[in-house]
Amino acid sequence: ETDAFADDPEEFERLKPYWESIRSDEDAEYDDVVTIDGGALEPMVTWGTTPGQGIGISEAIPAPENLPESERDTARRAQEHMRVAPGDRMDGYPIDVAFLGSCTNARLADLRRAAWIVTGREVHPDVRAMVVPGSQRVQAAAEDEGLKDVFTEAGFEWRNAGCSMCLGMNEDQLEGDEACASSSNRNFVGRQGSKDGRTVLMNPQMVAAAALEGMVTDVREVEEREVPTA
Repeated sequence: ETDAFADDPEEFERLKPYWESIRSDEDAEYDDVVTIDGGALEPMVTWGTTPGQGIGISEAIPAPENLPESERDTARRAQEHMRVAPGDRMDGYPIDVAFLGSCTNARLADLRRAAWIVTGREVHPDVRAMVVPGSQRVQAAAEDEGLKDVFTEAGFEWRNAGCSMCLGMNEDQLEGDEACASSSNRNFVGRQGSKDGRTVLMNPQMVAAAALEGMVTDVREVEEREVPTA
């Protein structure tokens, strides 16, 4: 039976002490311990044609021969398709389209962060940029907050909520060998409508930065620059 859910405030408070009591023993031993320095993390982007083919924005694209044997052929095909080579970096990779959408990365918080990046700035003249909220509820809330105006003033198209270029199910598709900076979570060949299209996955703020610069760009560098004044 599933007649009680965590979103029932009284039920949540009743169960919380039990959840908080579940913890490892002080003398517990582990097979492996992983420590991650959050301050050292940098924005990630994909260089290939699967979500797993990703690197930090400052890192070099790996040589296939340095990868596990099972990944080498896939990496070679991906690099040929994306027109990149071992040792290249994705920072500076030219784009034609910027897609800020998908239910994965077009939540209200995502749109707020991306809007902060583009406020007072303009989309690169060679880039077709669009925002597709992840749901109708997100769209309504974003419009109420004025985020639609921020994006359209910067040169983005504002679309109704839907799948859009996440999988190219309507007219929102790449044409020919266009390259797209995308906040979606799949970058397989043909995923965005064109078998020759190239998809670079990144977070929403990175998509916003790429739209402004016309190329894959470390959003931290854009954040540091002053907003142009008229």
